Amino acid sequence: MKTVLLIDDDHAFRHMLTELLKGQGWDVLEAADGEVGLNIALQKRPDVVVCDLLMPRCNGFQFCRAIKSQRAFVPNLRVIVSSGSNYASDRTNALEAGADEYITKPISANDLFAVLERVTHRPHPDEIERGPATDEWQGARVKFWGVRGSIPTPGPHTVHYGGNTSCIELRADGELIVLDAGSGIRPLGASLSKEFQSRPINLSLLISHTHWDHIQGFPFFIPAYNPRNQVRILAFEGARKGLEATLASQMESPYFPISMQQMPGNLYVQELKDMDFTIGKVKVKSSFMNHPGICVGFRVETSGGSIAYLPDNELFRRLRNPRGEAREHDTAFAERQDQKLIDFIRGADIAIMDSQYDAHEYPDHIGWGHSCVDDTVDVSIKAGVKHLFLFHHDPDHDDDHVTRMLHDARELAANLGSSIIIDAAREGVEIVLAPKTPAKPVAAAVPALA
Repeated sequence: MKTVLLIDDDHAFRHMLTELLKGQGWDVLEAADGEVGLNIALQKRPDVVVCDLLMPRCNGFQFCRAIKSQRAFVPNLRVIVSSGSNYASDRTNALEAGADEYITKPISANDLFAVLERVTHRPHPDEIERGPATDEWQGARVKFWGVRGSIPTPGPHTVHYGGNTSCIELRADGELIVLDAGSGIRPLGASLSKEFQSRPINLSLLISHTHWDHIQGFPFFIPAYNPRNQVRILAFEGARKGLEATLASQMESPYFPISMQQMPGNLYVQELKDMDFTIGKVKVKSSFMNHPGICVGFRVETSGGSIAYLPDNELFRRLRNPRGEAREHDTAFAERQDQKLIDFIRGADIAIMDSQYDAHEYPDHIGWGHSCVDDTVDVSIKAGVKHLFLFHHDPDHDDDHVTRMLHDARELAANLGSSIIIDAAREGVEIVLAPKTPAKPVAAAVPALA
């Protein structure tokens, strides 16, 4: 039996709702003010709370914020705010404070039951984690939707490689995984909606870090507005705000007309704690990158091979002091740090790596958190990477500049005697890794019978 907590200072209203809910098989708890209701919610842990907006001692906004701060203790609790106010600002503020739904009085039985049905049938995080049950997408398919760094750069001089910021689609072993939510996620969302039509979409969005060029497209991601879809967002906590607060802040008024809490899709935001985790059958490893703030790279292991995604990273090898001289006491540390990265991407079938600057530009950008293309090629060869994609193209680099960098990278690899395949990431390009067939065991020799 599911339990609902009713918090309202109107005794008659509580009594009416109690009778309705008990008639539908609910176990009902009651509180006449927000402070008492908050204590009951934390102690009894009901499935749903229906709380009035205007209550003594603790109003609905305060209640929602208090529950949000205690999510570790009530992770599955859903909050419905009820109010006689139909002001759009009150609805928006309640949702931003942490409410799951907002319903206006007088409340009809049908409206109440419809809202309860919605909030109680949103999937538990464990259900989302399993991903879609499908036999499609065996092996791996990688498609580039955004390859640029810092800021979108549309126009005739970037049309070949593309001007959208970081976003990659990965389909592997029945899972749909999106790497970063730069402006490239907008055309990806439109494509997915057209492909799936009425079928639900279940995807996992991995955020490498919350710099704006890696999250700015999320408010325009159409599948997140469809309640049939399940969008699971995973990232490590940032330096100043939690993941959900960071994503929501770019959608607050006056920056965006719709708040993140108003998105009707089934969104689940998870701040990662462990460096290794799974998405269905897909294993994901992460490693911290040398980039301002909290930034990680991901390595995704699939039945078709491994994909390493390191969009923002500066190798340690060339870091200098202000006078431009190598700091000898840091040399050993730098070598160890770069070796960690080499070990992380070792043997990757595909490596998508920060290569923002050419050799002439990099000395003026040391310490900015991005790599020189020559260094990226060198560590990729040392790691035995099979196919390297230069990524995070500088916004000032037109198509001709990126092509020159690609030619120089290939020439460097050839001079080092490497057979590594090198390409510059380009929007629309798709790479398929077929499932690797396990080697058949060799039968032991059977001695002939005498």
